Amino acid sequence: MFLGCVILAAGNAVRFGENKLLARFRGRLLIEWILDAVPADRLNAVVVVTQYAAVEALAAARGFETLRNSAPELGVSRSVVLGTEALAERCDGILFLVADQPLLRRSTVERLMDRFLEDPERVVEPRAGERRGNPCVFPASLFPELLALRGDRGGRQLIRRHPELVTGVPVDPLELSDVDTAADLASL
Repeated sequence: MFLGCVILAAGNAVRFGENKLLARFRGRLLIEWILDAVPADRLNAVVVVTQYAAVEALAAARGFETLRNSAPELGVSRSVVLGTEALAERCDGILFLVADQPLLRRSTVERLMDRFLEDPERVVEPRAGERRGNPCVFPASLFPELLALRGDRGGRQLIRRHPELVTGVPVDPLELSDVDTAADLASL
């Protein structure tokens, strides 16, 4: 079973006002938190999709592949498509992480991966009660639909389209916290 990972790190951070991935949180860059949460030793490939040279450099320093999203204005779907194109031929499943969840723990990512490996035809998502979030693992059977995404919508629309394929893993709700604004970062 081959499992790949795509880190979505190409957003324009309009609400934040600057490249939020280079903002500091507890003494480290926001992007470093998510890069460190990736259990790369258990994955066949890790691809970071970004528009930022600084993020590419940080990812490359960890041995991760990088892809430049030269059209981030097309929305998150563009990054999902680029990552899926890069991994579809060599993976049975793809783990998608967003780059702005600094409280996400590596152990949680590993539990999501383990659940997928138990049943590799299902989508696996983290859940805190009724709240659903990221990261999510998608099986190869949904790669064509991931490749067909357009606009500022990601894999969540596939989860709504195929609820019968989705299974959840319980997580601490704090791990689902993402950073959209400077106030979000300060509140963490």
